[in-house]
Amino acid sequence: MDIRDYLKRINYQGSLELTLHTLQSLHEAHLLTVPFENLSIHYGQPIILQEPLLFNKIVSRHRGGFCYELNGLFAWLLRQLGFQVTLHSAGVAGDDGTFSPEFDHLTLLIHQLSGAGWLADVGFGDSFLRPLRFEAEIEQDGADGKAYRLQQKYDEHTQLEYWIMQQFNDARWQPQYRFTLQPHILADFTERCIYQQTSPESHFTQKRICSLATPAGRITLSDLRLITTVRGEREERELSGEDEYLRVLAERFGVVI
Repeated sequence: MDIRDYLKRINYQGSLELTLHTLQSLHEAHLLTVPFENLSIHYGQPIILQEPLLFNKIVSRHRGGFCYELNGLFAWLLRQLGFQVTLHSAGVAGDDGTFSPEFDHLTLLIHQLSGAGWLADVGFGDSFLRPLRFEAEIEQDGADGKAYRLQQKYDEHTQLEYWIMQQFNDARWQPQYRFTLQPHILADFTERCIYQQTSPESHFTQKRICSLATPAGRITLSDLRLITTVRGEREERELSGEDEYLRVLAERFGVVI
């Protein structure tokens, strides 16, 4: 796997020094070029959590992926550049205030950089464009027009301490996901990755999604519905059918199935 090919894939030509600015720039470049998508699940393409296979899909074939793929491969890139990275299991917040099972999401911590740790995540869809300082109870700018913060909470049921990533939305802080500080390897997420691909209960099997951050907002294909958000203004339109769907995928997302 060639670092130069990866950097070309995300249109990155900046510094590779081990600095916070480099991390921020790589993180933002990734989100602006590599879409969050689950199309492999709907086109009979098994997702296997091995770095060479992920590199082939995302870099060589110019595809996107979901959290295990995107954050798993981004962690490989950062390590190759010399950053200290650990993988963490997260549960995603539900509307009822509960969280989904462990390993439902993969997020990253970058250690010992500019005197702090940093939460990095290029695989959660519509979320912060730049890493968040790993510090509790401080409001942070996600460089996407939204505010974020991290909280520490002890769960009496699991008897574990969690970090909760929250986004300020609709005039209140809303939890997005929670994770512990237990580090993992990519293979630890295999069982849950298989579930996400195969279970009718998984929201990834229920409809196709392809979403990409833009400098002014986001574009998303939710099955045949194209959603475009520019500076907070949202527009939606229904595509005419599969031919237009595949054309929009190629033209707007750079994805060819």
